[in-house]
Amino acid sequence: EMSEMSERSKQNVAHGLAWSYYVGYLKLVLPRLKKSIEEFNRANLNMLACRETWKLHILVPLSCDVYDDLEKVDSNIQYLTDLSEITLTRAGTKKRVYKHSLYAIRDEDNKLWPCAVEYATPLQSLYAMSQDECAAFSREDRLEQAKLFYRTLEEILKGSKECAGTYQLIVYEGLGEADTHFLSREILWHLRQQRHEEYTVHEGNQPHNPSTTLSSTELDLQISESDLPQPLRSDCF
Repeated sequence: EMSEMSERSKQNVAHGLAWSYYVGYLKLVLPRLKKSIEEFNRANLNMLACRETWKLHILVPLSCDVYDDLEKVDSNIQYLTDLSEITLTRAGTKKRVYKHSLYAIRDEDNKLWPCAVEYATPLQSLYAMSQDECAAFSREDRLEQAKLFYRTLEEILKGSKECAGTYQLIVYEGLGEADTHFLSREILWHLRQQRHEEYTVHEGNQPHNPSTTLSSTELDLQISESDLPQPLRSDCF
């Protein structure tokens, strides 16, 4: 019985992190994102010309490795600027500021693809728990919870009318140590999909198989239907 309670508690960790991330952050900022991009475009010669990419691209590394500086992770990711700030009064804090950073992603032809990118910050909490002996949270637990966090967040966002068309989840297992441009290629794949462009395999390059296939295959193998947190819509599985 104690073991069962422990497993339920671990499931509640990912469930709670996903809901608090949505209610306390994404639900607030995502509906206002396109207005920020419109303001940026008016002042910058319509730099983000393709409306299909007017989304917050949320990185979800299942390894829970969240880096502070994307430019140091991948030299093909270049910081451009911040979008206009979103100011809200929250939980007693007057004029609390939220902002998103724009990056230019360089492709194989040195073309720059501007987009808003950031990590799913709750993954930092999962990583910290796996490093703290008091939490009794193993690396295996961390991976399982990261997958459950992604599945839960995906379902929450799918059911959110306020956030429809304002986000793109980019889930991947981890950065390949030998592949210094792994992350930029992951982001580019999604940007090209949004623009309905066919991915062209350049001579000498391997075809790109995005890690998002995890969402339909690998993740389903790891998490059974009965393990999913409730209440969630069941029509999407």
